[in-house]
Amino acid sequence: MARVLHCSTPAGGLRVKIADSFLTRALGLLVGPPLAQDEALFIAPCSSIHTIGMRYAIDVAFVDRDARVVRVFSQVRAGRIRVARGARAVLELRAGAAARQGLVRGVQLRELAAVLSP
Repeated sequence: MARVLHCSTPAGGLRVKIADSFLTRALGLLVGPPLAQDEALFIAPCSSIHTIGMRYAIDVAFVDRDARVVRVFSQVRAGRIRVARGARAVLELRAGAAARQGLVRGVQLRELAAVLSP
């Protein structure tokens, strides 16, 4: 079972599932029900994602080693690949949730920084 933590955002908060093993990173959101509005999947380490095999669009927020957002992609449809230079991990969210949560370049997600620290 994946670890879960609460992560504060500029516009509220998210219930974040941590995918940090080979299996949880490989499966990502391919299995299970779609995320709720206040849920996200945090994949670490990760600097690129694909949505091949996905049944729905997602938002993607890449973060650096300090859990600071470096790039946000909205409404990423199935069959796409997204990469972010300087990314250490990625937060995958329900489509539209990144904007609702205030996730933009430069925002730091402090609770996730602890997951990334060595």
